[in-house]
Amino acid sequence: MGAIGPTAFPAFSAFAAVAEDKFFIGELSPMRVDGRAPAGCYKGPMTQLLASSAFPAPEHDHGHCLAEAMDRARKAFEDKGLKLTGLRRSVFGEIAASHKAIGAYEVLARLAARGERLAPISVYRAIDALVAVGIVHRFESRNAFFACHAGHATRRQLVLACESCRSVAEIDGDGVFQAIDTAADAAAFTAKEAVVEVWGLCANCAGAAQEPKHGRA
Repeated sequence: MGAIGPTAFPAFSAFAAVAEDKFFIGELSPMRVDGRAPAGCYKGPMTQLLASSAFPAPEHDHGHCLAEAMDRARKAFEDKGLKLTGLRRSVFGEIAASHKAIGAYEVLARLAARGERLAPISVYRAIDALVAVGIVHRFESRNAFFACHAGHATRRQLVLACESCRSVAEIDGDGVFQAIDTAADAAAFTAKEAVVEVWGLCANCAGAAQEPKHGRA
């Protein structure tokens, strides 16, 4: 699938990869406005897997995340004088069904599996509308989309992608983007858009990899 209408970012993308997880590991302090897990999204205490402030633990109650995301979607459309139509709601529900990125054709296939057979262009247009109001973001390096579970006010966010569980999260990247602006200015270059996607391991997967293998010598 190629770029979809006006949602594609035109130029100046910066991509980075990391081999070592740099996220805070420890007790979760739930927050909702800067890429961190919303309050109330855990069913019970953490197990042996560790959670970070950006990536919720695998056993978290995603129904809570989905409900908050859907409420945010309704408000986003209302604020712009637009409607969250049934089609847009269905498409958003599939994208927001997890913290992973999903391709447009996968959304189409999931809807078809539920009996909602749609033309691809209908799904593309629904995704365009969701991206335009800021509740879905484009995952540039994989030509996919992920729901904005953070509710941040600006687009200057770093996208963190776990290469193990495929979860995607956003964190404040203002310092990084300021550095990009400074470097572009020094080169007499006018930057219009910058996308920074960082690959590595989330705290959950890094913690699981470090756990001792019980019962083995």
